[in-house]
Amino acid sequence: MVDLYNYTCSYEGLLLPVMSEYTWSTGLRIFLYLIAMFWCFLGTSIVADAFMCGIEKITSKTKLIRIPNAEKKEDKFVEVKVWNDTVANLSLMAFGTSAPEILMSVIEIVGNKFKAGELGPGTIVGSAAFNLLVITGICIVCVPDGENRVIKSIPVYVTCTCFSMCAYIWMLIVLKLVTPGVVDIWESVVTFCMFPVLVVTAFGIDKGCWCKKNNKTSSELEIGIEFSKIDADDESEATVDIIHMAKDLSRNHKDLTEDEATVLLTRQLQEHQHHNTGWYRVHAVRGLTGGHRLLPKINATLKQLYDKINRQKEIEQHMNENIDVSTVDLSESGTRAVVEFTASSVAVLENEGKVRVGIRRYGKVDIPVTVLVETIDGTAEAGSDYKPLKEEITFAVNERLREVYIEIIDDDEWEPDEIFFVKLSIPHESKDIVVGKMAINQITIINDDEPGKLEFSKPSYIIRESNECAQVYVNRVNGADGLVTVRWRTKDLTAVHNKDYIGGEGTLTFEHGETSKTINLKILETNIHDGRGHKVMERDHSFQVELFSPSTGSAIGKISKAIVTLVNDTEFDGLVSRIANNTKKNLDGLRLDTSSWKEQFNEAMNVNGGDVENATVIDYILHFISFFWKVLFAFIPPPSIAGGYLTFIGSLILIGLMTALISDLASIFGCLVGLEKTVVAITFVALGTSMPDTFASKLAAINEKTADSSVGNINGSNAVNVFLGLGLPWLIASIYWEAKGERFEVPTDTLVFSVILYTSCAILAILVLFIRRRLAVFGNGELGGPKVPKYASGLFLVFLWIFYVIMSSLQAYKVIEVNI
Repeated sequence: MVDLYNYTCSYEGLLLPVMSEYTWSTGLRIFLYLIAMFWCFLGTSIVADAFMCGIEKITSKTKLIRIPNAEKKEDKFVEVKVWNDTVANLSLMAFGTSAPEILMSVIEIVGNKFKAGELGPGTIVGSAAFNLLVITGICIVCVPDGENRVIKSIPVYVTCTCFSMCAYIWMLIVLKLVTPGVVDIWESVVTFCMFPVLVVTAFGIDKGCWCKKNNKTSSELEIGIEFSKIDADDESEATVDIIHMAKDLSRNHKDLTEDEATVLLTRQLQEHQHHNTGWYRVHAVRGLTGGHRLLPKINATLKQLYDKINRQKEIEQHMNENIDVSTVDLSESGTRAVVEFTASSVAVLENEGKVRVGIRRYGKVDIPVTVLVETIDGTAEAGSDYKPLKEEITFAVNERLREVYIEIIDDDEWEPDEIFFVKLSIPHESKDIVVGKMAINQITIINDDEPGKLEFSKPSYIIRESNECAQVYVNRVNGADGLVTVRWRTKDLTAVHNKDYIGGEGTLTFEHGETSKTINLKILETNIHDGRGHKVMERDHSFQVELFSPSTGSAIGKISKAIVTLVNDTEFDGLVSRIANNTKKNLDGLRLDTSSWKEQFNEAMNVNGGDVENATVIDYILHFISFFWKVLFAFIPPPSIAGGYLTFIGSLILIGLMTALISDLASIFGCLVGLEKTVVAITFVALGTSMPDTFASKLAAINEKTADSSVGNINGSNAVNVFLGLGLPWLIASIYWEAKGERFEVPTDTLVFSVILYTSCAILAILVLFIRRRLAVFGNGELGGPKVPKYASGLFLVFLWIFYVIMSSLQAYKVIEVNI
């Protein structure tokens, strides 16, 4: 009689299989176990999302501190964080990202009757290799061209790197030198206790106990929100910033609706705000599961405007870092050479062939100066619209002016006017040379193949009544050849000519090459009073401006009419206030945690957390795939209950169950396809557990100004993996076997080889980051920099990971024999 419960790979799992699979074909079982494993990886990411939200709630806890205030009668209260950021990142945050690997190792050793397994340790080393090599390589490459990211908290980073390397070297010492093939209690205790030593050491360094720190006090560094009893009703600084940004958006982009302005402002604030590693991990997981985004999605039209606004802000930031050059002597009384462009923008007709860009030097002129001049694509692209330039320009002694020429590519095809940028930088660090205010020059290529079309810059304008003049802009697009004219006239709507404004008719003349003109219309002050002599608030009123009768050869463009709406100052302020208030509500809705079970289930059961309007087909597919896990894990208590501790405990238990399930699936899958557990661990399992961190680190590398949130924490997580992922199960198993009068034996050949191989690759990876930071050819930063060097660095690190996987796999199958 056939034993239905004794068949191929039926005893590999702790929980699986739950039913007899005797009659199933091997191919079907392989397919189902592979799909189930990746589906469970998705579920683990979702429950880890809740786990990180609980951690975020716990670590964001604050307390009030009373500070004497000499200027006012009452004392001032300061709200400070209870948790230090470094301690939070290395303890709870690192544990949150490493929880699946740690729990897998613990569950495997307990389920294996306290005998050492291969899947848990293999996953820990394999995920460490993937994190350090692949994720770092991706982060290096994904930074936008011409930008770089440096690690800011160098002392903490160096500490974590040293502990990470020591962790794996300690593994070799324990497994091969002190007690080969055996782990004693004292060795497991030392391994486990290295974790609190790491946390304490990093905390001390962050506080400046063992190294020089800046002069700011700890309170200055950690204070979050400051308020006093007297000023409790005042607007916070954040609210004031939102109002200022809302005013700028309303003035400069008057054709936007309130809802569109709110979405743009919300995304801008959220994207440009500093976020920690946990925030990016949660955002990445929700993007992979069609969940509630932490960055609001915008349609394609708004995305173009959003990118344009950001590019303009970046250019303004480079060209003027909010410093009035007239009051600041960049040359420091002539002791430094200041190099900058002679103008901030240049326009050139396409048929002129080349454009001249002037560079001037002032201040210290008695030394030779070398600067790097390079072009950056805008709407114009190198190779098709202009020939790229990247060369060093040298000023001789006492030379004050240089010129560079950039070749413009002329073609017979019509194209809209396009722009690109030229950037100045110092190729070699020098205390005697500094780039001036005009470090970026915008070059506009004006199409000259057609006379062009004439149209308004936008279909509507909102003008405050207090303004004396309404400026309506008319653009000449699709060409700028020759002299053209166009007639304009106004038409009353609710506003009346000679009462609310002075309109009429007129002619605009565009000379050859001119692309923009302005119609100036005088706004009249209207004073309507009631019977008591009080001024009555008027409703908005508007009028229309129309273009007609273009000269021969030219034509009227798409926007031939524009509506000018006159609003009183109070209404304008009300519009700004509504946008600001809606933005604050949106930001509250984008927080990590949920306030109730109802909100939690609502987000779980709806695509994009309820934002159906912006959901894509991919979002619906991902939501459908992950729907079961979302609803199941919505039963976890929300972070708003008990300060996040119930969320922490509940999600940790579920992560443990999911990890046990993944461990079974991986073991049975490896058995069915004939893969060694070590190979399954360093490939399928390591990739599955590290995938959310990959997307999170990539997003952090792009959005953050430093590399701390993207790669700065990798070595800390790798160290925590060893100290807890091996220290804890080793401690449990060594105590168990000691109680039985035996010793805890650990197979060493495959694990030791994998550790040695990883350690060698890790040293090379850290050396690459060190070289990138020190050499200008890499942009003097761990991430980003010039295109060719950054791609070379990224590919080298990915190659190291491939080399690690191949060599570890060959050794696992005894294809190569290594005597260690």
